[in-house]
Amino acid sequence: MKLFITGFVQVFFVAINTYFISRQFYLGILGCGFMISIIWSWNVKKIAFGTWTDRLYYASGAAFGSVAGAYLGHIVSTLINK
Repeated sequence: MKLFITGFVQVFFVAINTYFISRQFYLGILGCGFMISIIWSWNVKKIAFGTWTDRLYYASGAAFGSVAGAYLGHIVSTLINK
């Protein structure tokens, strides 16, 4: 479950950052870019030395994180543009 969550959180920020970039929301880009780097530096060791099962949990979390990040990015962008 920990690997699922770490994969989710990292790709969540990648997805929401992509949305912010497309909308040129610079404060969001700055915050997400920072979070992506911090989380990546924490996750890389876990996955590089993990098993295939670990990688599958991480990748599953990443897949769900990308959907959640895109969804939240849309919500935030809609609220800001009102």
